[in-house]
Amino acid sequence: MSLYDKVFPPKKMTISNGKTIEKPASRLPLVAVILLIMTAISVKITGFDLRVLAERGNQFFVILGMMIPPRVSYMSQIWKPLFDTIKMSLLGTVAGAVLVVPFAMAASTNVIKSRLVISVMRLFLSIVRTLPTLVTALIATYVFGLGTLAGTTAIAIFTFAYMGKILYEEIETVDMGAFEAVEAIGATRVRAFVSAIIPQVLPSYISNGLFCFEGNVRYAAILGYVGAGGLGLILNEKLGWREYSSVGMILVMLFLTVFIIESVSRYCRKKLV
Repeated sequence: MSLYDKVFPPKKMTISNGKTIEKPASRLPLVAVILLIMTAISVKITGFDLRVLAERGNQFFVILGMMIPPRVSYMSQIWKPLFDTIKMSLLGTVAGAVLVVPFAMAASTNVIKSRLVISVMRLFLSIVRTLPTLVTALIATYVFGLGTLAGTTAIAIFTFAYMGKILYEEIETVDMGAFEAVEAIGATRVRAFVSAIIPQVLPSYISNGLFCFEGNVRYAAILGYVGAGGLGLILNEKLGWREYSSVGMILVMLFLTVFIIESVSRYCRKKLV
């Protein structure tokens, strides 16, 4: 058989034992038609207009141009909200990642044998995962009042849901030999989980936690729009007053902070591999 026939096999071909097999028809044309129909419906529903985008899209770059050069003198007022944003992200990430461990254990099919428990835990994690972070932060401001506590709570809930799904999927891929051996000598299921499974998933767990922390710094920067503290408060204020040079300085500081955190996090994740 030629290389072309291996890559693009004919509809009918004869294999080594003399039998003739027929290649099933490709579903690609059907998928393409469905995608085109869905795209057309989406354009109709959303009112997307390419002409408006072409005529007004340049205004986005006009506003960006007004942020240059950034107002350096405004830097002294950015430090405190910036540190609040980092503290919110760090504490929320750690809290969410730690609290989700027993829930991830209860959602793992190779650790828990009850289908009811697994279904309830996975449904709970799915419900939490569908909550938008801004909505969670808004609810938290009503419960805890304005400030960084509301933002920390919103980030913790997001991290809880994000890490929960990843963690129980990782738990289901581990080698269960050590777990069964620890259970065989009389250990409880929780003790066996801590001793045999956590060491196997710990490197990827920490790596995913660091990756989640990177994203949470960016998310925390906009939580101030609903009164959850951090950079979002002054960012919303300066955008409202159209002080774009100050907005530019805020974005520069945020970019440098995220870049440093991502660089350190990337280095740590490489060491964990």
